[in-house]
Amino acid sequence: YWLARWSEPMEHEMRLPKGPFEKLRRGEKTIELRLDDAKRRLVAPGDKITFSLSEGSGEKLTARVRALHRFGSFAELFAALPPEKCGYGPGETPSPADMREYYSHDAEKRWGVVGIELELLE
Repeated sequence: YWLARWSEPMEHEMRLPKGPFEKLRRGEKTIELRLDDAKRRLVAPGDKITFSLSEGSGEKLTARVRALHRFGSFAELFAALPPEKCGYGPGETPSPADMREYYSHDAEKRWGVVGIELELLE
């Protein structure tokens, strides 16, 4: 596995709801928040991720992974990363409760979390 990763960047696919998708498109979000599960552990700096709009319109965005920020919990992630890069607007305070719509507390404890820092490609 590491030999293949050493030589060539990988391409990944992920889905996003409309709100985060649009923030990524507009450059208002440069860090995607996910569980650090088996699928995300395959992601490395230099890889490409194609995000599909989960509502099924066929819209896609492609980004290059600039960095990975791994933490044990969303609370730790929010304490360390700038909220505006995670898609929060001025005056908005991130909370781990915001992520319960997507991930259970048990899954967060099991896997940990990752902030995937992205550079949108044209």
